[in-house]
Amino acid sequence: MAILEIAAGCMHFRELNELIKGTDCDVTLSSCFGQRYIAAGLGAKTITITGTPGNALAAYMDGAHVIVHGNVQDAVGDTMNDGRVIVHGNAGDALGYGMRGGAIYVKGRSGYRTGIHMKEYQEKKPVIIVGEKVGSFLGEYMAGGLVAVLGIGMEGEPPVGRFTGTGMHGGKAFIRSDKELTRLPAQVSVEVASKGDLEEIEPHVDEFAKLFGYDKSALLNKNFFVLKPNAKNPYHTLYTPNPR
Repeated sequence: MAILEIAAGCMHFRELNELIKGTDCDVTLSSCFGQRYIAAGLGAKTITITGTPGNALAAYMDGAHVIVHGNVQDAVGDTMNDGRVIVHGNAGDALGYGMRGGAIYVKGRSGYRTGIHMKEYQEKKPVIIVGEKVGSFLGEYMAGGLVAVLGIGMEGEPPVGRFTGTGMHGGKAFIRSDKELTRLPAQVSVEVASKGDLEEIEPHVDEFAKLFGYDKSALLNKNFFVLKPNAKNPYHTLYTPNPR
């Protein structure tokens, strides 16, 4: 397939996105400088980006494949339906906001509210894998899907911030850490991941390792905690003053 090469520079985001959407070719985008909404709503197409795309990269994306050689800003994969986003750097806040399908792989870190409002339905099960650490409110109001934080290089401290799983009522979050997770809200239960739990994330960790040059066995050969909704403290009690 032919490839459209675009040097974004200071190009307005609307002009840039019209070029991307107007071609049947895959796109190589260089000198990206904060342009928003790249790949928003796109189906089958590969977009390779060098630089820093702006907010809402891959929002509502429906099958495209986005590779970023650099960092990304906030709300990557907002309400994403399908496809893959691969980030060879760090991500901002609200990674995967409302995500309902596809997969996001981040080599480095992500900010606050990673996986907020993630959901799943039937065969649609979104996945977020973050290599190093995430900020506070991981999995806030999470209703489905799978998040894994691998804690690479984070020995000696948990790779998650405060309020992990606040309002969580579906899905699972896997945290790779030798340090016990503390200050978790009542809406989540936490336990050491079983062999069966690890089998669930193994293909995603394997893909992460292949993408970013890690040893899958070394990543899996460490303690993981798995966070799930706490059935004894269901989500509705957050909003019902006198639950029955």
